Amino acid sequence: MGAAFLMAMAAVGPGFLTQTAMFTGQMGANFGFAILLCIIADVIVQLNVWRIIVVSGQKAQVIANELFPGLGYVLSGIVALGGLFFNIGNIGGAGLGLNVLFGISPENGAIIAAAIALAIFVVKNALRTMDRAVQILAVVKVAILIYIIWIMAVPYQTAVQHAFMPTKIDFYSIVTIIGGTVGGYISFSGGHRLLEGGLKGKENIRYVNEGALTGIGLASVIRIMLFLAGLAVVMTGYKLAPSNPAASIFQYAAGNFGYKFFGLLLFAAGMTSTLGATFTSVSFLQSATPQTATVKEEKTRKWLIVTFILFSTAVFYFIGNPAKVLVFVGALNGFVLPIALAILLLAANKAKIVGNYTHPRWLTVTGWLVVLFMTYASINTVINLIK
Repeated sequence: MGAAFLMAMAAVGPGFLTQTAMFTGQMGANFGFAILLCIIADVIVQLNVWRIIVVSGQKAQVIANELFPGLGYVLSGIVALGGLFFNIGNIGGAGLGLNVLFGISPENGAIIAAAIALAIFVVKNALRTMDRAVQILAVVKVAILIYIIWIMAVPYQTAVQHAFMPTKIDFYSIVTIIGGTVGGYISFSGGHRLLEGGLKGKENIRYVNEGALTGIGLASVIRIMLFLAGLAVVMTGYKLAPSNPAASIFQYAAGNFGYKFFGLLLFAAGMTSTLGATFTSVSFLQSATPQTATVKEEKTRKWLIVTFILFSTAVFYFIGNPAKVLVFVGALNGFVLPIALAILLLAANKAKIVGNYTHPRWLTVTGWLVVLFMTYASINTVINLIK
């Protein structure tokens, strides 16, 4: 469950809220089709990635290096860089949440959020503390969205109809939300968390299935609820504010009270994604070679965590709100996904990596279909952006 909640809540960050609200405002009910594709792709990606990591008993960058020397360092670089960009938005989002709740400046709010994150990571039994914090914040997010949907007149029939029969398909939205849910560092967060918890080998595959499906289910439920709330607002003719589309949904639904609720949701989203991005990115930065956790390596890990969080906070504090890049970085992670997934699918057939384990054919076939689709959709997105 630690792995499931870490993956789900790493995905449900400020970028997730911004992307979902923005595309709902632009596409209306047709965005339901993108969400449906996203859920299918998420399940395939997570079951593949988590299985191969746990069966091999090695982190993704180690697997990549064993597949082709040096490839692990490249994978570590692009994953950690994407995580860093996202983390600037995560810290900023948490700071903005505190700004909405208490009126303090977003910059000072970011410093408070960073201090809380550091406290969680540096205490004794940090992994357990991180798991509990993420789970509590997940309950807060779901409760807020249930309330918003409860007070809104949600057009469920229209949403379902367009999810299966869209009148418009936008590849940029598909690439962005898949990238924002299982792209970049997020697809590895749960698998690496299982390794940290000591689960290795094919005898632990049942934990992979339970964790991956629970994580995707939780992230998907939150996205669907936010989409339905946004759709209820959009179909009244109300235009979501381009500068903060997610806040518009809550403010329209419940006035100033709803706006305060959004502040709490944004703070929770920023904090959980900060924990997820930091944990996973540092797990890539630590090493791309197999090793045991010595006291020296644990100290290195803590220094990397401190540096990662402080750098993200400093960039937000001195440069300003990076909200505009959150959607772009989601798309960037969508480009990383087919590369990372292809590496692990190739590794699944290497006996020196997975031993006598046989990867299910249906996961292999569907995994490669996701690689091909995301490659095509990413290229299509670039072409349309250039136009």
